[in-house]
Amino acid sequence: MIALFILIIHAIETLAYAVRLSGARVRLLASALSLFNVMVMVSRLANMMQQPFTGSLVDTAPADNAFAFVESQYRIIIGAASIGTLIGILLLPTFVAIFSRAIIHLVEERGSIPALMKKGFTFEYFKRGIKHIRKPSFSYLKGIGLRDIPVKLFIINILITAIYTIGVLSALYATLLVPEQSNTAVMASGLINGVATILLILFIDPKISILADDVINQRGSYLDLKRASVMMMASRLLGTIFAQLLFIPGAHYIAWFAKLIA
Repeated sequence: MIALFILIIHAIETLAYAVRLSGARVRLLASALSLFNVMVMVSRLANMMQQPFTGSLVDTAPADNAFAFVESQYRIIIGAASIGTLIGILLLPTFVAIFSRAIIHLVEERGSIPALMKKGFTFEYFKRGIKHIRKPSFSYLKGIGLRDIPVKLFIINILITAIYTIGVLSALYATLLVPEQSNTAVMASGLINGVATILLILFIDPKISILADDVINQRGSYLDLKRASVMMMASRLLGTIFAQLLFIPGAHYIAWFAKLIA
């Protein structure tokens, strides 16, 4: 159940790149951002719902094997994050097509998200949505090469994703390392995720947003935006994999920090 929540969260957050692509495609970026905010809200809600269950794994861990049990369970959760991100990448062509239509319908409904959802969940529009399903293909990557990778941005996004993926998990594992400062360690997860979010806002989002604006204002090409979006999605996937390496060191760092300020 927890792994499923994590999978959904990371699939949704990965597909958020599809919203900007769709907005640039239909030249309705502001309306696309409204849809993007809905996706972020859903992923945050799913994240809030899974956190008590994730924490319960520490409380219910067998006393004689707590470290190994919690580590194995949390590594499965991190693995689910990687699978969710990969699913998001594979569904990109499909959701670019679906979101493009959804953005147009959102404009027709004068920005009413409830009206859009009411329309979208009817049988007629469900059948239309099925027609937009695209089979993942390497042809979608045509025009995208390794030489086009913005290396600095790529690496930064890997690090941000890795930190965001393990923030809560490392903090919870740290409670086993320093049980006397367990509350301090748990609260540190909010600081870690906050820093990751700030870094995302400072370094990643503005770059993608400017590319989308350039497409709409005919100063840039849609291919450049698609190239950047695919590269950022790939770096997200590598970030969730890198999170496996950072998980335990991150927990020890949080434990050290908790003892330092206690």
